[in-house]
Amino acid sequence: MTTADPIRAFHERVERNLEQQRTDPEVRRTSAAWLRRTHELGYDYNFTWFGRPVLQLPQDLMALQELVFAVRPDRIVETGVAHGGSLVFFASLLHLLDRGGRVLGIDVDIRAHNRRELEAHPMQKHIDLLQGSSVAEDTLAAVRTAVAGSERVMVVLDSDHTEAHVLAELRAYAPLVTSGSYLVVCDTSVEDLGADAFPNRPWGPGNSPKSAGARFLAENRDFVVDERIDAKLLLSNSPNGYLRCVR
Repeated sequence: MTTADPIRAFHERVERNLEQQRTDPEVRRTSAAWLRRTHELGYDYNFTWFGRPVLQLPQDLMALQELVFAVRPDRIVETGVAHGGSLVFFASLLHLLDRGGRVLGIDVDIRAHNRRELEAHPMQKHIDLLQGSSVAEDTLAAVRTAVAGSERVMVVLDSDHTEAHVLAELRAYAPLVTSGSYLVVCDTSVEDLGADAFPNRPWGPGNSPKSAGARFLAENRDFVVDERIDAKLLLSNSPNGYLRCVR
């Protein structure tokens, strides 16, 4: 039976789409092959957001945009700054929400040229930078001070991708995430791209953000994988990495 409510009908169609995508083995195989080949080509380096390299798949940016709109966080904390494109991305969303929100970017080495570009960017008024190890106690103390009193906090982990580091980040930052918000573990695809995908990096299959996430979820019942996001995206650098706080 067709519903008389066109908005409800649209959302029901989306849910049917997601169920088909979740269970279709051919589309899963095709997606995995596409991710492996485009990783070899450096595809996720191709994009900018408001002029800054963003180093994310467009599909993941779309998912993050949906989460920010749904959660409407006062504070977003992101570990890993690189060129700062994702900080600008979050800042622009917070600007549009017009709730005075800010994004805090943390990195052990915020390079001078990237800091200069971020400090001159139109979205700078929504961005704070903190240099230091994301799991050092002085860094964590500064982060706790920055988010104190915030109604809604979202965290995105995108720094060192070794299991030990990501697990330490998960344990340290999980208490900051508010109920209904998200703790996003980026680049869980490291686990799936093959042992030769990162020849000059210390991470790889068995030592990745995804393996860290699995250990974290086994010990922490306050978070669950939002499998609906994985079913929606199909192409993602962060499968099983969108963790929803359910406490």
